[in-house]
Amino acid sequence: MLSDNFLKNRRRRELSDEEKSGLDEILTAPVTLPKRKVVTSRGDVVNRSTFLISGFMCRYMDGADGHRQLVSVQTPGDFVDLHGYPLQRLDHDVATISECQVAYAPHDKLTALIERMPHLGRVLWFSTLLDAALHREWIFRLGRLDAVGRVAHMLCETYARLDAVGLVENGTFAWPLTQQDLGEACALTSVHVNRTLRVLREAGMVEVSDRIVTVMDFDRLAHTGEFSPDYLYFDDGVRTP
Repeated sequence: MLSDNFLKNRRRRELSDEEKSGLDEILTAPVTLPKRKVVTSRGDVVNRSTFLISGFMCRYMDGADGHRQLVSVQTPGDFVDLHGYPLQRLDHDVATISECQVAYAPHDKLTALIERMPHLGRVLWFSTLLDAALHREWIFRLGRLDAVGRVAHMLCETYARLDAVGLVENGTFAWPLTQQDLGEACALTSVHVNRTLRVLREAGMVEVSDRIVTVMDFDRLAHTGEFSPDYLYFDDGVRTP
């Protein structure tokens, strides 16, 4: 099913088989989007929500000086813009980072499905609350951590989210973000990101090379980034790593 990874391993909020079937019925056929493509622009009226099947996407905002701030990174299993369902327009831009495969949930069909399956509506609400928890953690990361801590936290978070959907193998996962992307997520310059990654690599915690992240010592990386997966609301049986 297309929706198999939606809220996978998240505090018993996984969809029932009936709900998965219902959601799959309203999702469009998968579409492949090229990397670095703007999917939705700030202020656009939206009538569908995007479900990310594979690849990485982001939400971002541009300052008047042209500097970009990534305000979230989306990974497989995420509804990228579900908040656009009640809001009807977005206050930020959405773009692909890597090549992505997505499917769309038209809002009129989503409304009919929720009316037929009220529990699904509560699950979708839970999904937007997870988004809010991620945003709070990003605010903490940018406001209270130094450069090394910010990057360490970002890498731990991505590890945990990908691991929950089975996309980490032996401590390694795909990482299509450039140093500029990572800097835009952590409010750092590309040069500063480069130095920070070198510090983490030389400390034996993690290596980022050729679009691949290899975590050698997750516990130390998490300690450095003050990372705890509590805000990701995994099932109690899920451990990271």
